[in-house]
Amino acid sequence: MKLTRRELVGGGLFVGATLAARQAGAQTQGTQALTSSQAPASPPMASSVGRGERGLVVPNGALLPSSRKRDARVFHLIAEEFDHEIMKGLVIKAWGFNGHTPGPVIEGIVGERVVIYVSNKLPAPTSVHWHGLVLPSGMDGVAGLHQRRIAPGQTFRYEFVLDRAGTFMYHSQCDEMTQIALGMVGMLIVRPRGDRGADREYSLMSHEWKILPGAARPDPSAMSDFNVLTFNGKAFPATEPLHAELGETVRIHLGNMGPMDHHSIHIHGTWFDVVATDGGVVPRSARVPETTTLLPVGATRTIEFVARAPGDWPLHCHMTHHAMNQMGHGSPNMVGVDTRGVGGQIMRHAPGYMPMGQTGMWDMAEMEMPVPANSVAMRGGLGPHGIIDMGGMFTVIKVRRQGDTFDGWYPHGGDATAREASAADLAADGIVLK
Repeated sequence: MKLTRRELVGGGLFVGATLAARQAGAQTQGTQALTSSQAPASPPMASSVGRGERGLVVPNGALLPSSRKRDARVFHLIAEEFDHEIMKGLVIKAWGFNGHTPGPVIEGIVGERVVIYVSNKLPAPTSVHWHGLVLPSGMDGVAGLHQRRIAPGQTFRYEFVLDRAGTFMYHSQCDEMTQIALGMVGMLIVRPRGDRGADREYSLMSHEWKILPGAARPDPSAMSDFNVLTFNGKAFPATEPLHAELGETVRIHLGNMGPMDHHSIHIHGTWFDVVATDGGVVPRSARVPETTTLLPVGATRTIEFVARAPGDWPLHCHMTHHAMNQMGHGSPNMVGVDTRGVGGQIMRHAPGYMPMGQTGMWDMAEMEMPVPANSVAMRGGLGPHGIIDMGGMFTVIKVRRQGDTFDGWYPHGGDATAREASAADLAADGIVLK
């Protein structure tokens, strides 16, 4: 079996991943490469409740439309399989709702009666649990305990009153190890009556996947070796930025339905308060300023902050592997390895081999190397000063002065950007380099 340069990068740094990809290609799990044109387009991001000019925005996602019938707000969820593009070059067979993973955000007002129809177009039975809401047990959605499974082709009707305001979630509660891992999750936001919200409001749901290079189906049996991390089903640089004008109050609804890992959500350029969890509102007296909050599996956190400084500010998971793109985890540690003399010997058997990784992985981001079909490199996206090394669960909050455009990168200019120190700088400040 002839290995490419990509497969031998770093003296084996990617060998485990690429060999796994070839093994995956031999499995009968529907692993033919998919093109980005097969991914469904996201519908316009418009609020279904009509909370004013801006309303709730779901980056890379959608809100679930509703209609008013008699004394209830009526929704329709469709559980189905579809092609989902995580980022350019990586398209998977996902399970979700209404062509989205996470499913479209359900938005309502406390005290409203809602009717939610769930149609099952999956090849397996399912059910839906309304995570965090207190409602009649027969509507709670646990298959086998609260209801029969929704068989393929069936439509079930759920009806209940939204008992309190808060940020909640919905997800499959039937074979959830498989169905949640494949994307059957969504957010459910209930507002207080008369709530005017913040100046800007966003919903972000985290997810993690194990996707072998070349495979189209995520592996639902993964427990710890997830290699693709997403916000609203996208990995950076495919994540849409969040916008705010200087001085505006921004509210972000964060949700994590797993499957397995907590996330340490960190923000640059400001600080925030955690104003609510899925248990309810945090009293003002209990709030403390943070720049990082833990988002546990099965929990939500609602954060609020003031856009205090113009710029492009990262929002990301601070667990370092969660801010990377598709990785192979069976790789040897090459940091500090002396590869002199080894490269030439290997090249006789594998022309094009290039030993890398001895000083870390930074240089790999600068090189355009071929990758297996339907897979992406670990590198992030191109920024104004070169490659942004982070990917995965990473996005940007664009803060601008009123009237400035959100297009493009923020122009720092002049001495407002860190630069290489000159000899004059060093001399003026008495710095002696040894």
